[in-house]
Amino acid sequence: MSTENAQVLIFLAPGYEEIEMLTVVDLLRRKKISIDMVSITDDLEVTSSHNVTIKADKLFKDADFEHAKMLVLPGGMPGTTNLAAYEPLTEKIREFATEKKWLSAICAAPTVFDALKVYEGRKATCYPSFKDKLTDAVYEEKPVVQDDIFITSRGAGTAIDFAAAIVERFLGKEEAQDVLESIIYCDGE
Repeated sequence: MSTENAQVLIFLAPGYEEIEMLTVVDLLRRKKISIDMVSITDDLEVTSSHNVTIKADKLFKDADFEHAKMLVLPGGMPGTTNLAAYEPLTEKIREFATEKKWLSAICAAPTVFDALKVYEGRKATCYPSFKDKLTDAVYEEKPVVQDDIFITSRGAGTAIDFAAAIVERFLGKEEAQDVLESIIYCDGE
């Protein structure tokens, strides 16, 4: 379901967390927000941290960064390490931060933004064992933290909340609530 001018780009690096990636793709596509799964490898097929291979929509070199409004980093290991090491992506993250375009990350991946020093003291969250790596951000222990251009989240268990926050950023609170109701999300009740 790749589109020519995707609004959101989500990146697949070897070792990504598939729940965190696919939940975002699923909920955004349910609300007709165009999102491309982008491989940072030379192959469209990328294997997750749990040995699940998913075919991306595009290779990094073919992604439409000009029209994209948000970059999303799923967590997972060694996926996060691989994202951080991929210089073409880190250059785009810096560019998006400079242009005040939206940046989102979940699990260990918020540490990629921190390492690039783009938070500038904004609030963020991440997987608990990585909180000490958030030195450029102010860590908050919440399922999802939104501050300025950033949306961050803690892990696979908060992936639905994370995806809903992204939907809300694009379409508003009512549409985010609508997608949650459509999947019978009960928020722990």
